[in-house]
Amino acid sequence: MSKFCRHGTAAERCPICHAGVEAAARAPLPSRRRDPGDSRPRSQLSSRGGLTVRHEARSEDDGYRSALAPGLRSTADAARLAGEIGFAAGRLEALSADPPGLYARIAGDDDLEQATWLALLTAYIGPLESPDPFSAIESAITPWPQLPALAEVRFGPRGTHEPARAAEALGAYVRLARRAGSQQLALMADHSWEPEQRFARMHERLALPGLHRRARYELLVTLGRLGRYPLRAPSLLLTEDDAVTLAAKRVFGIGDRLTLERRARELAAAAQVRIESLDLALENWARSERITQGFAAGGLGGADERAESRAAEALGC
Repeated sequence: MSKFCRHGTAAERCPICHAGVEAAARAPLPSRRRDPGDSRPRSQLSSRGGLTVRHEARSEDDGYRSALAPGLRSTADAARLAGEIGFAAGRLEALSADPPGLYARIAGDDDLEQATWLALLTAYIGPLESPDPFSAIESAITPWPQLPALAEVRFGPRGTHEPARAAEALGAYVRLARRAGSQQLALMADHSWEPEQRFARMHERLALPGLHRRARYELLVTLGRLGRYPLRAPSLLLTEDDAVTLAAKRVFGIGDRLTLERRARELAAAAQVRIESLDLALENWARSERITQGFAAGGLGGADERAESRAAEALGC
């Protein structure tokens, strides 16, 4: 059973306390006499009742320390984070300046209802990491508000992890829009709201069954960056233990979400990037392979070298 530490998270997941948990896990257990009737090879036996323990790979501690990323202990990890911030910032700039593929369709479609629906499907399914990243989404496009058949559709690495709940999630979204009168009315809601307030309110309202945080966040970032709605992220809006939240806990060395949000804003401010850059940057930092979200690795849509340099300088790496 997991035990919660003083930092507000499960001890084995806490970037600060996990070392003690790992040490305890590695401690030898008292030897147990093998049953003489047990003929299994020793390779099939486990002194832990068949439990396999895997530890997260990290660079070796080289004495690196930074107040902006107190969970990091190596210069290599900090440099990799700076690189991912540069890539994510470059992607957002390209999204505004010259969006590729389906993003260009979302930006240019005269039918705002269909454009909004396409943005939702793009965020929900997610671009593939392939030469044709939007092919799966294109195969699923339907006229608003017709639900697509997604049983055979490939989901991208940032797409939903529960394809079986697609009808439930998208159906709930359609009902929300219909109650408001349209998707536009649902997303605009109160015209007196500032873009940051609208983003936060809509992120909360879109917390529908099967529509996870990353899809909601990506949808609102996309619609704002493409100029379809006045939306601007005020923070990471961490609401569940998804890949972004778990990476943030490792980087910022704490489990408390209010502190995570504050430290994320401080890092974004020091690197002079928008806070939404950290959403993709943190997830990619914790992965072995980068998620590009439909943007080419080089040229427009590649890394923002100036943002990477600012992040590296802020992190001291």
